[in-house]
Amino acid sequence: MTEIVTFGCRLNALESEVIRARAAEAGLGNAVIFNSCAVTGEAVRQVRQAIRKAKRGEPGRRVIVTGCAAQIDPAQFAKMPEVDLVLGNEEKLAASSYRQTTDFGVAGADKVKVDDIMAVRETGGHLVSGLGARSRAFVQIQNGCDHRCTFCVIPFGRGPSRSVPTGAVVDQARRLLANGHAELVLTGVDLTAYGADLRGRPTLGRLVRTLLRQLPELPRLRLSSIDSVEVDDALMRAIAEEDRLMPHFHLSLQSGDDLILKRMRRRHSRSDAIAFTQAVRRRRPDVVFGADLIAGFPTETDTAFMNSIDAVSDCGLTFLHVFPFSPRPGTPAARMPQLDRRLVKERAALLRQRGADALTAHLAAETGRTHQVLVERDGFGRTEQYTPTKFAGGSPGTIVAARIAGHDGQSLIAEAV
Repeated sequence: MTEIVTFGCRLNALESEVIRARAAEAGLGNAVIFNSCAVTGEAVRQVRQAIRKAKRGEPGRRVIVTGCAAQIDPAQFAKMPEVDLVLGNEEKLAASSYRQTTDFGVAGADKVKVDDIMAVRETGGHLVSGLGARSRAFVQIQNGCDHRCTFCVIPFGRGPSRSVPTGAVVDQARRLLANGHAELVLTGVDLTAYGADLRGRPTLGRLVRTLLRQLPELPRLRLSSIDSVEVDDALMRAIAEEDRLMPHFHLSLQSGDDLILKRMRRRHSRSDAIAFTQAVRRRRPDVVFGADLIAGFPTETDTAFMNSIDAVSDCGLTFLHVFPFSPRPGTPAARMPQLDRRLVKERAALLRQRGADALTAHLAAETGRTHQVLVERDGFGRTEQYTPTKFAGGSPGTIVAARIAGHDGQSLIAEAV
């Protein structure tokens, strides 16, 4: 039996299902495949720790490592005695990569099969029938990134931006709906860059409108992380007019300070972010925003950090993903003057607390309202705004009306109506 251990983003989660299918097609057995993440040094450390633990628990099982960390630095994993094979991000999606297993563990055998990801110019819609028993499913529409933020190594793990043709996206969505998924999440590395490399240059907004028009049976469509400066007019119209496009948007914000944003080489300003959230809220008053924020970026002053703290309220953010700055080898930010690690951790903790306060305020404001909750498992689901909700009623995969009776600080508590 082959086990898949997934780290990191939603795209990795989807690709792990592709890996599962390709490994089974190749007849791979008694193996564990680690689909790694490289977004922070801590993410890479966790992968290495999990590899060692897995090998100790079952020493006869073969170990394969893939994903962004393996693509960027395959040598670090090839040196690990626990590892039998290292695959790149393109190689992991091919059945042939898992057929060549006769030399696993043989002294002198080539453990690394990682090609130049920057040479990849196309990506396909990987047709997976679903994501196990999950009520929602991810649909890959894009991969890679053409931007070069000073803190980020992901473009070197994913390659250049490339989009899945609209027809293939629609086909995949239709297949997932036929398998019972009530909510689809469009995902990619730089989602709002969708279509720039395709003939006719379709935009993310046009894709959203096409999906909702061609799939009237689709109950709920959701977007993963977006970059506000790339949002097109068609997407803004869809936000205003399409009730089936869920009112939850996760922003790649990173900082609330203009100078830090400039040093990050981000393309938006603080005022751009505030203006975007206000514009969306005018069109969709029930919207809820999440955001990625980095604490302790090099040269961040107390004032700059407070601008990030204040951005939580100024942008009306509810769900925060807070990352203590992690210098990634080879990036410009790793060569900038670094802050003391204790200060970085302290600022991350303060930012997380600000996020916890914002979440509590959001949960409290929901009391007495009725929401359509997608049931993920017995006793748990999520509202249109992606707010976690505990309640009794409904079968996994169904959408039920639920009245909010209160909250426990982390989730809403609701009653089916």
